[in-house]
Amino acid sequence: LSFNQPKFSPTPIWNSNGITFANQSIVGEEPCAIFVNTNNTIYVANQENNTIVIWHEESVNPTNIIFGNFTRPTSLFVTSNGDIYIDDSDKNGRVQKWSAETSTFDTVMNVNSSCSGLFVDITDTLYCSMIDDDQVVKRSLNDAVIASNHVAAGTGIEGSDSDKLNGPVGIFVDINLDLYVADCGNGRVQLFQTGESNGITVAGSTSLYPTIKLECPSGIILDAEKYLFIADVGNSRIVGSDMYGFRCLVGCYGLGSQSNQLNYAFDFSFDRSGNMFVADAANHRIQKFLLMKDSFALSFNQLKFCSTATWNFNGITVANQSIVGQDPHAIFVNTNNTIYVANQENNTIVMWHEGSVNPTKIIRGNFTKPTSLFVTSNGDIYIDDGFKNGRVQKWITETNTFVTVMNVNSSCYGLFVDITDTLYCSMNGADQVVKRSLNDAVIAFNYVAAGTGIGGLDSNELGLPRGIYVDVNLDLYVADCGNDRVQLFQPGESNGITVAGYTSLYPTITLLCPTVIILDAEKYLFIVDSGNGRIVGSSLNGFRCIVGCYASGSQSNQLHDPFSLSFDRSGNMFVTDQSNHRVQKFQYFEESCDTSLLLMKSVYLSSLTLNSSIYFQDCSELDSYYEVIQINVTITGYYTFQINSEMKTTYAYVYTNNFNPLDVSKNVLNRSGDFSNQGQFQLTAVLEADMKYDFVMTTSSPNITGKFSIQASGRSNIHFNRICEYI
Repeated sequence: LSFNQPKFSPTPIWNSNGITFANQSIVGEEPCAIFVNTNNTIYVANQENNTIVIWHEESVNPTNIIFGNFTRPTSLFVTSNGDIYIDDSDKNGRVQKWSAETSTFDTVMNVNSSCSGLFVDITDTLYCSMIDDDQVVKRSLNDAVIASNHVAAGTGIEGSDSDKLNGPVGIFVDINLDLYVADCGNGRVQLFQTGESNGITVAGSTSLYPTIKLECPSGIILDAEKYLFIADVGNSRIVGSDMYGFRCLVGCYGLGSQSNQLNYAFDFSFDRSGNMFVADAANHRIQKFLLMKDSFALSFNQLKFCSTATWNFNGITVANQSIVGQDPHAIFVNTNNTIYVANQENNTIVMWHEGSVNPTKIIRGNFTKPTSLFVTSNGDIYIDDGFKNGRVQKWITETNTFVTVMNVNSSCYGLFVDITDTLYCSMNGADQVVKRSLNDAVIAFNYVAAGTGIGGLDSNELGLPRGIYVDVNLDLYVADCGNDRVQLFQPGESNGITVAGYTSLYPTITLLCPTVIILDAEKYLFIVDSGNGRIVGSSLNGFRCIVGCYASGSQSNQLHDPFSLSFDRSGNMFVTDQSNHRVQKFQYFEESCDTSLLLMKSVYLSSLTLNSSIYFQDCSELDSYYEVIQINVTITGYYTFQINSEMKTTYAYVYTNNFNPLDVSKNVLNRSGDFSNQGQFQLTAVLEADMKYDFVMTTSSPNITGKFSIQASGRSNIHFNRICEYI
């Protein structure tokens, strides 16, 4: 290959601040084409004076300038022998080749539109992306005679169907001869496999699986692992994919001319070290972005859960008020399973190393009533000190000292450090989220990340924001407590999207003052729904209550004003149960996601009839029929009950010990129902061996009868035994 196709680690990061490698005096106005070969020689097409500017490796100034009779070239490609193919179609309707051996130009392809993309594949076939003709054409360079071109993609008629293109720009052909096209006008990247006229959308809003929203993609490169890197020219940024999906790489701070901004980034290329060179067209410059870390390591645990993931409903108290003080807010569990809790009562940070029952370290500082903390991979701790002192402090693990790293004018109810070392503070009292780069040596003013600073319900406003989360795409999630919703702010966007809460575009779940958000490895949301005293989560099946599902209280299966949560690396959940002045641990049942376990199935058939028992939900004269079935198992584990019913509004309950029809809320382990009147639903529960449970079938509407079946599956057979009516 003549170009660099690096093998990056799963999560590479580039310095967000670019270095201007060449300005307008060298590359002219609006440079569109750049190419870096495997010798790190850099080629740029200068449209203003119709030249090709060349830098050999490590040269600061150009080492060669090639003059030709081409006009306003928008693309170029260099082969391994040094030959340069350059677009000359705007005025002259051709592609020219500059021969490295003879230093002369020859016409190698005739076209009737500008070639906004050029590529030579491993079979010496030349491709031209004709932006004005909505088509990609090709011809073999092994043919001595320049004959007519063959169609590689597109019908020549503008459109968005799978066989059509709309203003195609950059192209890339891999070693399998699969053709990738930056379909600018359709805001997508299309893959045309060998011999196929219909493309597959691999990036953009119309892709089969969610990827990333593009606005006129103009350049594409595949790395050695076939991950996509795209010049998203309409959004003035470079985006890329990795094992976690798509994210913004550089130009993530909006359109502009600052070192961390781009303006009409048309093309880019990698050198052999993975550094990125971008043709920043409207800024009339070439920007170089250094590969900072070939990988970043998250400091917190981000697990991949299945849609049936289950936690023990009964929590274990791992720390009470004597250890974590009154009203504990902040908790963080790092990837080493070290637990950090901010004690507001005595202004300390309490730490437990893995396996420790008692705290192993207590850090004392001059902060006051901290409501949040965040720990980075190197062990540094960022802690809120905004309530009284108007600042965020960092405890440096290497020196055991505190330093101020951000000035704020409100308590930071949420703190987060993203993959670019940017610190975010959610200012509850100012209705705003602010941020600043920790790479800046001087603590300057903060930038607004979300919110106008005026409380409100509009998409650009926040009301008493609490917890925050920033993913690898630099998407910011805000627990908008006062508006009972979770807002997503994408990079450069001031308007948020409601992703959970009653104002969301699609039905999700009703929240009451959410306080913390965490995303798992599949980008599913876990939310502390503080006002409802519970933790909720999303999956393929939508949102559901996970723990604290039995109303607010102080029992082991209840929470009271929970504030924060964090996962350990085994998936166990740690929750600061604020008004109970404790930290609760909810055990993750791995078997709930283990499809390799042999599941035993048991079936129970019955019906509710006019002779069934009745209990009175609302003191009405006639209420719901019910049936009680005693169940028990021989192996402790996660069990699933699939209920099929010919009755509408059927409900199922599992009770520990026994069911009392005069107090139906007592002893409930779990419940589920046919909320959509589809005749079937599922209930899950963790059952202990040799313990008796009551399984109750009923309806939410009075005087309903009919047949039902229960199919149970789990690690042992479930024994069903219908028991006598209670009254």
